[in-house]
Amino acid sequence: NAGNKNTKNDTIKILNIGGNMGRKLFCEYGPIAYKISLFKEARKKDLRDFKQGRKFAKKKSKENFEYIWKGDAKVLLRKLYGVDMELQKNKVKNLQIASKKIDGIIVNPNEEFSFWNLVGNATKRKGYLEGLVISNSQMKKGVGGGLCQLANMIHWLVLHTPLTVTELHHHSDALFPDVKRRVPFGTGTSISYKALDYRFKNTTNYPIQIRVWLDDTFLYGEIRSTVPLETKYKIVEEDSHYAKNESGVFYRNSKVYRIIIDKETDQEIKKELILDNHSKVMYDY
Repeated sequence: NAGNKNTKNDTIKILNIGGNMGRKLFCEYGPIAYKISLFKEARKKDLRDFKQGRKFAKKKSKENFEYIWKGDAKVLLRKLYGVDMELQKNKVKNLQIASKKIDGIIVNPNEEFSFWNLVGNATKRKGYLEGLVISNSQMKKGVGGGLCQLANMIHWLVLHTPLTVTELHHHSDALFPDVKRRVPFGTGTSISYKALDYRFKNTTNYPIQIRVWLDDTFLYGEIRSTVPLETKYKIVEEDSHYAKNESGVFYRNSKVYRIIIDKETDQEIKKELILDNHSKVMYDY
């Protein structure tokens, strides 16, 4: 559970696929049973990947590819309602460890990027600290908490390229008020080793490279390639509003679109809906 929204609850749903939703699962009999179930599911996922012949990126290079397809920077320490800043500081340490596993990775055509295949399990033995984790819409402490910011960064970069997302788990609730939000709501991703992964496939004809690094203030990310992009991408949020249902519960609603634009003519090529938000508001109204 790596600092994501509803990860344990979502993971239990995955563990119960094909099962009886009315029967208590083995993973619900305590933390040890939960860990055993996660280990079993991780091995099953590895076996499925092997049988499907999926090729995952492994090669790295610190020599930059020439062209930047998309770059961005995200603030590391944000004041979130009800969140201990010490957990935010620990998150920075966790990001430093995990980013080194990803920085420089080259994804060749027809290869896939897998967050967890590169980062591995975030354990105390590897130096990870307790950060913010969210389970069943409750904020908690957990070793490795905060790695979702790294997955979110990579996903945001990917959305601005022709790369194809192959595994994504959207956050299901609105847990915090919008504080200096720079990107459309809901464009992050939940991750939890190893059931909830973040993956994308290089469906272009050219290799791409991911660079990620930190300083004292920001997490930086870039997707680079050996050729320039002929298109540019814009992510926009429309019809953003709150709505109250018959039970008096508020929901955060919006639609997120990706607009693809021809760089030479500056003409819009395509506008596609990538997310239809309907998220329960979990903070004080």
